Amino acid sequence: MPSLLDIRRRIRSVKNTQQLTKAMKTVSAAKLRRAQDRVFSARPYAEQLKKVLGNLTARLENIEHPLIAVRPEQRILFVIVTADRGLCGAFNSNILRASQLFLREHSAQSLELLAVGRKGRDFLRRRALPIKVEFVNIFSKLDYGHAKDISETVIKLYTDAEVDAVYLIYNEFKSVIQQRVAVEKVLPLSRGELGDTPAPQDYIFEQPPQDIFNRLLPRYVEIQIYRALLESAASEHGARMASMDTASRNAGEMIDMLTLNMNRIRQAAITREIIEVVSGAGAL
Repeated sequence: MPSLLDIRRRIRSVKNTQQLTKAMKTVSAAKLRRAQDRVFSARPYAEQLKKVLGNLTARLENIEHPLIAVRPEQRILFVIVTADRGLCGAFNSNILRASQLFLREHSAQSLELLAVGRKGRDFLRRRALPIKVEFVNIFSKLDYGHAKDISETVIKLYTDAEVDAVYLIYNEFKSVIQQRVAVEKVLPLSRGELGDTPAPQDYIFEQPPQDIFNRLLPRYVEIQIYRALLESAASEHGARMASMDTASRNAGEMIDMLTLNMNRIRQAAITREIIEVVSGAGAL
């Protein structure tokens, strides 16, 4: 049976851990509010840009662009977006589990891997999987420049015909306690998807529609990647906040249990001392 001193040390240790988890929950809650606002701001922009591209697509009969060139999917670039840190529940494990399933389903094709986030990079390294490009430590100060760098890498690999398709896996933000693993095909862009818009409005274009289309198409890829990064960042903060809240409650329950055991041991020691005193007095 542990001594009274051991239990007191354990209680003190659990209390320190509880203070840490509460602080991490508070920090994640503050970061979540900002990340959530950025996600809700990026979604309408991406939808509106898609409508503009759809409007242009409806006015162009023969569209030619490297990003909509369809080739047999023999070489696939798989972009895995994870967090740079842990302590966020099943956030990273869900992504990595879905990534393993994707890799098994496409084992017949040649796969190139692009890792965004330290956890995904480390996971792939431990399994000796070759990483084409990696981007780590970007979520602490995430901005549009990171999405631009990733999209430029992805677009270059596709336009140079080094890969035939690009897939992206990330956590889509639903709510504070709910995230959904999403696997999206980034390239090639489907003309049917871009043209799936309401009846085109009567715009007056200052430049030829084909020139505008050529300029907006890479920007659309950038926006899609940027939105995925924002969704992943918000999901990470939500998952960490929920995980730290659970850890704080579990620490509280453990403190109560240890305190109860400590009181029982103290009561037993007091009772034993009383019995010894009474027994000694009776012997006299």
